[in-house]
Amino acid sequence: MKGLVGRRQRVLRVRHVQHAMAVAETARARDEAAGIAHNIERLARVRNDLFGSQGLAIGASFAAMQELATRLEQAGRQLDGALYDAKKKVETKEGLTLAANREKEIATRLKDRARADLEEWRENKLAALPRYRRMQRTEGA
Repeated sequence: MKGLVGRRQRVLRVRHVQHAMAVAETARARDEAAGIAHNIERLARVRNDLFGSQGLAIGASFAAMQELATRLEQAGRQLDGALYDAKKKVETKEGLTLAANREKEIATRLKDRARADLEEWRENKLAALPRYRRMQRTEGA
């Protein structure tokens, strides 16, 4: 009976570590997605500042600014795809975190049930002893 409680305790420790790792991976994925979103905002800001800062521009500088704006827009579209992938990754990691949490809760309940069964077994064993043995047991403890 004690072995069962020990095994359940070990399983619970493993489930706790798995849950902690899943939470850490989810946080890492969220940070990655937030970083990509921040980069998208910065690109949009740079593109807007490119044309907002000058009043009159000559043809060569205007063509260079237009080329740069096109490249910034293209980079922004690529980051949009990366952001979509990062958000999907976050959703997947959150699902894994929920599953790990569920497994941890199950292990906790199984451990508690095993501990309660052990206590009940001890009580039944003590109750099955003859009266004089019980008195000896309680006096010695």
